[in-house]
Amino acid sequence: MLPTLCSHSTAGFFGPSLWRWSGVGLLSLGVTLGAAAQTSARAVPKVTASAVPVQPLSDAEQAVASAVHVGALPCELGQTVHLHPDQAAPGHFHLQTRTHRFHLRPVLTSTGAVRLEDAAQGAVWIQLSNKSMLMHQKLGRRLADECKSPMQQAVAEHLKHNPVPHLLDVAQAPRSN
Repeated sequence: MLPTLCSHSTAGFFGPSLWRWSGVGLLSLGVTLGAAAQTSARAVPKVTASAVPVQPLSDAEQAVASAVHVGALPCELGQTVHLHPDQAAPGHFHLQTRTHRFHLRPVLTSTGAVRLEDAAQGAVWIQLSNKSMLMHQKLGRRLADECKSPMQQAVAEHLKHNPVPHLLDVAQAPRSN
């Protein structure tokens, strides 16, 4: 039998049966759990055509889809997002990262930003003039940021050298009559 390896509160979490195992059993459990965590972290969820109901797009949604930048988009932290049109469903897109795959459809916005969503998995792709980002609503975090097509890279460089005035600066500027 092993002596108690941690405080009482942690032992309650693992249960009393865990502490009855041999040292070898605990070691192999740790190796097994570690391998399972690494395997699940690398697993890429597959999206099949039958799992994604394709609904026809409106003319406005088709217009949004025509503005999407596609291809291999480099992002910050060495990530790359691969965004390609779905040949079987015009106006829809397949997005793949190192660990995720999504089937996206355009969504209308009031701001003019390009927004693509996979409602079933909770993914949102936002495309602005100078960058794009991938967010996961169910996880509550960004999966990729600062993703840029060549056109977005050019806009970002232009904005770096010619910044847009802040909204409050413009509102406080004296008017010329």
